[in-house]
Amino acid sequence: MTTNNISSILRTASTADTLALRDRLACEVILPGDANYDEVRRTQNLTYSREPAVIVRAETTNDVAEAMKFARRNGLPLSVRSGGHSIPGLSFLDGGVGIDLARFRKITVDPERRTARVQPAANSGELAAAAHAYGLALTTGDAASVGLGGLTLGGGIGFIARKYGLTIDNLLSVELVTAEGDVIRASKDEHSELFWALRGGGGNFGVITEFEYQLAPVGQVYGGALVLPATVENVRKYVDYASTAPDELTTITNVMHAPPAPFIPEERIGELVLMILAVYCGDDMAEGARVLQPLRDIAEPVADVLGPMPYPVIYDFTEPATHPHFSHVRSNFSHGISDEAIERMLEVMGRATSPFSMAQLRPLGGQFGRVPVEETAFAHRDKDFFFAALGLWFDHDEDRPKHQAWTEELWAAVKSDRDGVYVNFLGNEGRARVAEAYPTDTYARLAQVKATYDPDNFFTANQNIRPLAPVAEQKAA
Repeated sequence: MTTNNISSILRTASTADTLALRDRLACEVILPGDANYDEVRRTQNLTYSREPAVIVRAETTNDVAEAMKFARRNGLPLSVRSGGHSIPGLSFLDGGVGIDLARFRKITVDPERRTARVQPAANSGELAAAAHAYGLALTTGDAASVGLGGLTLGGGIGFIARKYGLTIDNLLSVELVTAEGDVIRASKDEHSELFWALRGGGGNFGVITEFEYQLAPVGQVYGGALVLPATVENVRKYVDYASTAPDELTTITNVMHAPPAPFIPEERIGELVLMILAVYCGDDMAEGARVLQPLRDIAEPVADVLGPMPYPVIYDFTEPATHPHFSHVRSNFSHGISDEAIERMLEVMGRATSPFSMAQLRPLGGQFGRVPVEETAFAHRDKDFFFAALGLWFDHDEDRPKHQAWTEELWAAVKSDRDGVYVNFLGNEGRARVAEAYPTDTYARLAQVKATYDPDNFFTANQNIRPLAPVAEQKAA
């Protein structure tokens, strides 16, 4: 969309109205042509270069409410950016009103209650550091730059999920601005049905301005990276053990070409490897070493940098993911992965079109699977495995269709095993795939909550849940 197109859209929102919005708010209101417009609209996901008509760099809940009212009044689509990692590029929309929450990043930890109040643009690394000062932690994103806003609303499968569950399993309350511009708090005791929907239903129900989390006692952990040769036998042994290991051990593993990291021997760079990122969050480090030993025994390692460390150090191993990049992503849950799928996955990985692309494996189970399916809108508690095909590259001039086609091939190698999808790893894949993110009963309940809190479907920059139509409309249809 060109600046001329945006200007024509803005004419539906009169110049006077736009200027009035600027006068009404103490925060920045950024328009195309402003000196910092291109910088502010840039997100972690470079695949989409959106050109919003108005960007409101909100600093208060009133700023959020006023931006929403402006969008409604002028018939403009609304989007919200917290961390900017949105896989389908929904942090901003062309010609829309973008609420930029970059300044909503305050973190307040209460060490006595083991709780934290966190604004949505605070990221996983910032919360890990703030909580670690008190020997506490929360399972959050797999890279330090992942914002808490989108992550939490989709579920949050992080490095201590098998011991302490998802991010949403530790959510106590939220403050949000509704579609009507009201500021409310939702919890198990207030707006309880909305609180249920917010835990996995994505950004369908309001703009979150604060989360309150229960933190876990996690300080020193036994973890880091174990890098093994990527063979069918090694992947099989890894999956089988990691899926049944003690709850204290969570792993997130990438089949990838060994990067030029300081711990990778120079002669092994570029080799196809299984990079196991592990966190054992028990109290006894000697027991942690014992629990990790079966993984060490799988094969002679390419590199072994496992050991006692402060929990936030795990993010050092995913630092490359914090840099803005282009991506094409396909993913699914499943009940494990077959030997045939592993063999096909490795064959396709051997022909990767980018040295940065990878297949990600997350064995689940533990506390993740013990939460009753009806407890939250994240309803894939019975799944024991998550797979993602990640086509990643950094150069704008690279052949995007080539990388996309390769990613599709990698996903096709394992998709026969698929059963559902994680909404946070879902791209622009159509309504059928959104339906895969929620079992039928869960989706119906979400649609009812949507009808209550957003009957006009004002919030659409998401994996959209359409509001349940009134009974009279259903009969007419």
